Amino acid sequence: MFQLEKMAMFYLPRICNHCLNPACVASCPSGAIYKRGEDGVVLINQQVCRAWRMCVSACPYKKSYYNWSAGKSEKCILCYPRLEAGLAPACMHSCVGRIRYLGVMLYDADKIQEAASAPDDELIDRQLDLILDPFDEAVIKSAKENGVADSTIAAAQTSPVYKFVIVWGLGLPLHPEFRTLPMLFYVPPLLPVVASLSDTDNSEQSSKFNPIAKFWNKNTLYDTSTEALWGTIEQARFPIKYMANMFGVGNEGKIKNVLRKQLAVRMHRRSVTVGDINKTFVADALSEVSLKPDDADDIYKLTSLATFDDRFNIPPAHREQALEMLENTGDTKGAAGFGFKEKPVRGL
Repeated sequence: MFQLEKMAMFYLPRICNHCLNPACVASCPSGAIYKRGEDGVVLINQQVCRAWRMCVSACPYKKSYYNWSAGKSEKCILCYPRLEAGLAPACMHSCVGRIRYLGVMLYDADKIQEAASAPDDELIDRQLDLILDPFDEAVIKSAKENGVADSTIAAAQTSPVYKFVIVWGLGLPLHPEFRTLPMLFYVPPLLPVVASLSDTDNSEQSSKFNPIAKFWNKNTLYDTSTEALWGTIEQARFPIKYMANMFGVGNEGKIKNVLRKQLAVRMHRRSVTVGDINKTFVADALSEVSLKPDDADDIYKLTSLATFDDRFNIPPAHREQALEMLENTGDTKGAAGFGFKEKPVRGL
């Protein structure tokens, strides 16, 4: 299961990234932290934890903490009991802003070390290269051979996170330079429409250079209009350099590309619903970011009109497979019934 956040204006919600290369797992002297093969959730075995607290200092996102009452380290469990029942995690279910999405993405675990070792300027691309195409016949065949259920593959094909991150290229990982390969992706925020905004009426002059300037209120005290459409992005109140340091390993081009796509979608929808923007101008804006009108409509719908089922695509847990692998408590003296009869293949 992998997650996606649509950032609000200046608020950055942070939860455990359930990384592919989790630093907390590597740091634990007791071996209490592990990543579940069936859904990628990173957990701390409370029976094995000995409170070394190495995970607290190792996690660069500071999502592992020490419970002084229990004497154990704890962290987000992504509400895995709810996932097993086909329910969304509590934080996502209760989010009034509807900014959180959850879906399945298939990845090549054999390439994790290579991706985590990539140069800084290649980190994001190498991480995204880990994500496999769920429609590729070779990927489907390999997934089945590794025990991935048909329902999980089907969920990967309709995953909203896959669309945002891979298909549309809008989602980016938080601080990829930590090399933990975080699997919580963010859509950098596109702030309210920018235009010529001042305490005097200069709409005629500003709209000459900025086609969207004349559509918005001009009775404020700042001017963010520019001669070029994309210039308004560079002058956004939320600095691109700041976002690049969070989501792009300092590469501002990654952020600009995402913001340009969002702005092109915004202008396309304005053209569709209001009709006061030149269609040629809109077509050029979409072409600039390699989007088609249908793509823009799909992004708009999943971003603004998504239903609960659109946001969360959670395949059912296959308890029958887990039960078949459990050892019989009567076979071995002292057995607790939580071991495996045989080594499970990846994916179970």
